[in-house]
Amino acid sequence: MKNRSALPFLSLFTSLSTLVCCALPALFVALGAGAVFAGIVAQVPGLIWMSEHKILLFAFGSVMLTAGGVGLYRARNLPCPLDPAQAQACDQARKFSKIVYAISVLIYVIGFVFAFGAPLFT
Repeated sequence: MKNRSALPFLSLFTSLSTLVCCALPALFVALGAGAVFAGIVAQVPGLIWMSEHKILLFAFGSVMLTAGGVGLYRARNLPCPLDPAQAQACDQARKFSKIVYAISVLIYVIGFVFAFGAPLFT
């Protein structure tokens, strides 16, 4: 069960990397802060690698999101402990995992639109 509960957080991490890769540069340029972004790239050169390998990044993100979704789906009917306090904690953890997963999917979609959809309109 512990591995399944970690999957939504891993999918959130990979979704955030797709957002940083593609949506963050577009946001800075749209706000007229290209020089600020150039300074960030100078300090964090990994951003360039992420932008150059965005297909690999998005493929890994989709694998992690799929694994997280499958884990949540498979754990939906698993029994919670009989102790009322533990059962309540179990229910809250399931709800929290669903929220984290939904946020992960939203972030992934935003990053995907900026990486692959926005260039079509320029």
